[in-house]
Amino acid sequence: MVTVLERDSELRRRAWDAAAGVVDPEIPVLTIADLGVLRDVVLDGDHVEVAITPTYSGCPAMNMIALEIELALERAGFRQPKVRTVLSPAWTTDWMSEEGRHKLRAYGIAPPQASSSRRALFGEQAIACPQCGSDKTELLSEFGSTSCKALWRCKACREPFDYFKCH
Repeated sequence: MVTVLERDSELRRRAWDAAAGVVDPEIPVLTIADLGVLRDVVLDGDHVEVAITPTYSGCPAMNMIALEIELALERAGFRQPKVRTVLSPAWTTDWMSEEGRHKLRAYGIAPPQASSSRRALFGEQAIACPQCGSDKTELLSEFGSTSCKALWRCKACREPFDYFKCH
Protein backbone atom coordinates (compact mmCIF):
# COMPACT_ATOMS: atom_id res chain seq x y z
CA MET A 1 0.00 0.00 0.00
CA VAL A 2 1.33 3.44 -0.97
CA THR A 3 0.56 6.27 1.45
CA VAL A 4 -0.40 9.79 0.34
CA LEU A 5 2.89 11.05 1.77
CA GLU A 6 4.91 8.54 -0.29
CA ARG A 7 2.91 9.36 -3.42
CA ASP A 8 3.42 13.10 -2.92
CA SER A 9 7.12 12.59 -2.26
CA GLU A 10 7.47 10.59 -5.49
CA LEU A 11 5.49 13.19 -7.47
CA ARG A 12 7.56 16.02 -6.02
CA ARG A 13 10.80 14.21 -6.93
CA ARG A 14 9.50 13.57 -10.46
CA ALA A 15 8.56 17.26 -10.83
CA TRP A 16 11.94 18.37 -9.42
CA ASP A 17 13.81 16.08 -11.82
CA ALA A 18 11.80 17.34 -14.80
CA ALA A 19 12.44 20.99 -13.92
CA ALA A 20 16.08 20.40 -12.95
CA GLY A 21 16.90 19.18 -16.47
CA VAL A 22 16.02 22.53 -18.07
CA VAL A 23 19.15 24.17 -19.50
CA ASP A 24 20.14 27.81 -19.27
CA PRO A 25 19.62 29.29 -22.77
CA GLU A 26 22.63 31.60 -22.30
CA ILE A 27 25.00 28.85 -21.09
CA PRO A 28 23.59 25.62 -22.56
CA VAL A 29 26.01 23.32 -20.72
CA LEU A 30 24.38 24.27 -17.40
CA THR A 31 21.01 23.22 -16.07
CA ILE A 32 19.00 25.44 -13.78
CA ALA A 33 19.85 22.97 -11.00
CA ASP A 34 23.59 23.43 -11.72
CA LEU A 35 23.11 27.20 -11.43
CA GLY A 36 21.06 27.00 -8.25
CA VAL A 37 18.21 28.88 -9.96
CA LEU A 38 15.75 26.07 -9.16
CA ARG A 39 14.64 26.76 -5.58
CA ASP A 40 11.55 24.71 -4.74
CA VAL A 41 8.78 22.45 -6.02
CA VAL A 42 5.39 22.57 -4.29
CA LEU A 43 2.54 20.14 -4.91
CA ASP A 44 -1.08 21.12 -4.28
CA GLY A 45 -3.32 18.26 -5.26
CA ASP A 46 -2.76 17.67 -8.97
CA HIS A 47 -1.05 21.03 -9.46
CA VAL A 48 2.66 21.72 -9.25
CA GLU A 49 4.38 25.05 -8.73
CA VAL A 50 8.10 25.55 -9.26
CA ALA A 51 10.00 28.44 -7.65
CA ILE A 52 13.00 29.92 -9.45
CA THR A 53 15.35 32.78 -8.59
CA PRO A 54 17.02 34.73 -11.41
CA THR A 55 20.77 35.23 -11.40
CA TYR A 56 20.01 38.92 -11.98
CA SER A 57 16.63 40.58 -11.42
CA GLY A 58 16.53 41.67 -15.07
CA CYS A 59 17.88 38.42 -16.53
CA PRO A 60 16.42 38.13 -20.05
CA ALA A 61 16.66 34.32 -19.97
CA MET A 62 14.11 33.90 -17.16
CA ASN A 63 11.03 34.03 -19.41
CA MET A 64 12.49 31.31 -21.63
CA ILE A 65 13.50 29.25 -18.58
CA ALA A 66 9.98 29.51 -17.11
CA LEU A 67 8.45 28.39 -20.42
CA GLU A 68 10.89 25.46 -20.68
CA ILE A 69 10.08 24.41 -17.10
CA GLU A 70 6.35 24.41 -17.88
CA LEU A 71 6.94 22.33 -21.02
CA ALA A 72 9.20 19.87 -19.15
CA LEU A 73 6.58 19.43 -16.42
CA GLU A 74 3.80 18.91 -18.98
CA ARG A 75 5.92 16.26 -20.72
CA ALA A 76 6.36 14.59 -17.30
CA GLY A 77 2.57 14.40 -16.93
CA PHE A 78 1.81 17.46 -14.80
CA ARG A 79 -1.18 19.51 -15.93
CA GLN A 80 -1.13 23.31 -15.84
CA PRO A 81 2.19 23.73 -14.03
CA LYS A 82 3.03 27.14 -12.64
CA VAL A 83 6.40 28.84 -12.33
CA ARG A 84 6.89 31.48 -9.66
CA THR A 85 9.84 33.89 -9.59
CA VAL A 86 11.31 34.44 -6.13
CA LEU A 87 13.53 37.52 -5.72
CA SER A 88 14.31 37.20 -2.02
CA PRO A 89 16.72 35.99 -0.99
CA ALA A 90 18.64 37.17 -4.02
CA TRP A 91 20.51 34.54 -6.02
CA THR A 92 24.20 34.16 -5.25
CA THR A 93 26.98 32.24 -6.97
CA ASP A 94 27.26 30.32 -3.68
CA TRP A 95 24.16 28.40 -4.87
CA MET A 96 25.97 27.11 -7.97
CA SER A 97 26.83 23.42 -7.73
CA GLU A 98 30.39 22.14 -7.85
CA GLU A 99 29.42 20.17 -10.95
CA GLY A 100 28.15 23.39 -12.53
CA ARG A 101 31.48 25.10 -11.84
CA HIS A 102 33.34 22.23 -13.51
CA LYS A 103 31.01 22.39 -16.53
CA LEU A 104 31.65 26.14 -16.87
CA ARG A 105 35.43 25.64 -16.85
CA ALA A 106 35.21 22.83 -19.43
CA TYR A 107 33.05 25.12 -21.60
CA GLY A 108 35.74 27.84 -21.50
CA ILE A 109 34.14 30.12 -18.90
CA ALA A 110 36.02 30.78 -15.68
CA PRO A 111 33.70 29.91 -12.78
CA PRO A 112 33.26 32.19 -9.75
CA GLN A 113 36.41 31.89 -7.63
CA ALA A 114 35.11 32.43 -4.10
CA SER A 115 31.93 32.78 -2.12
CA SER A 116 30.10 36.08 -2.45
CA SER A 117 30.77 36.98 1.21
CA ARG A 118 34.53 36.42 0.81
CA ARG A 119 34.57 38.61 -2.32
CA ALA A 120 32.79 41.40 -0.44
CA LEU A 121 35.54 41.37 2.21
CA PHE A 122 38.66 40.84 0.12
CA GLY A 123 37.81 41.79 -3.45
CA GLU A 124 38.15 39.56 -6.49
CA GLN A 125 40.94 36.98 -6.48
CA ALA A 126 43.16 36.40 -9.49
CA ILE A 127 41.01 34.70 -12.11
CA ALA A 128 42.53 31.51 -13.53
CA CYS A 129 42.35 31.11 -17.30
CA PRO A 130 39.97 28.23 -18.15
CA GLN A 131 42.17 27.36 -21.18
CA CYS A 132 45.65 27.07 -19.67
CA GLY A 133 45.12 27.55 -15.92
CA SER A 134 47.42 30.58 -15.59
CA ASP A 135 46.47 33.24 -13.05
CA LYS A 136 48.30 35.89 -15.10
CA THR A 137 45.07 37.40 -16.38
CA GLU A 138 43.60 40.86 -16.83
CA LEU A 139 40.13 42.33 -16.86
CA LEU A 140 39.14 43.78 -20.24
CA SER A 141 35.52 44.67 -19.51
CA GLU A 142 33.16 44.39 -16.55
CA PHE A 143 30.58 43.10 -19.03
CA GLY A 144 31.06 40.02 -21.19
CA SER A 145 28.74 38.17 -23.53
CA THR A 146 25.95 38.36 -20.91
CA SER A 147 25.39 40.61 -17.89
CA CYS A 148 26.45 37.87 -15.45
CA LYS A 149 29.90 37.56 -17.03
CA ALA A 150 32.97 39.80 -17.39
CA LEU A 151 35.50 39.67 -20.22
CA TRP A 152 39.07 38.74 -19.26
CA ARG A 153 42.26 37.89 -21.17
CA CYS A 154 45.03 35.52 -20.27
CA LYS A 155 48.51 37.04 -20.51
CA ALA A 156 50.10 33.59 -20.77
CA CYS A 157 48.14 32.04 -23.65
CA ARG A 158 46.67 35.38 -24.85
CA GLU A 159 43.15 33.92 -25.10
CA PRO A 160 40.15 36.04 -24.11
CA PHE A 161 37.59 34.35 -21.87
CA ASP A 162 34.40 35.04 -19.98
CA TYR A 163 34.39 35.00 -16.19
CA PHE A 164 31.13 34.24 -14.39
CA LYS A 165 31.00 37.12 -11.92
CA CYS A 166 30.78 36.31 -8.23
CA HIS A 167 27.78 37.81 -6.49
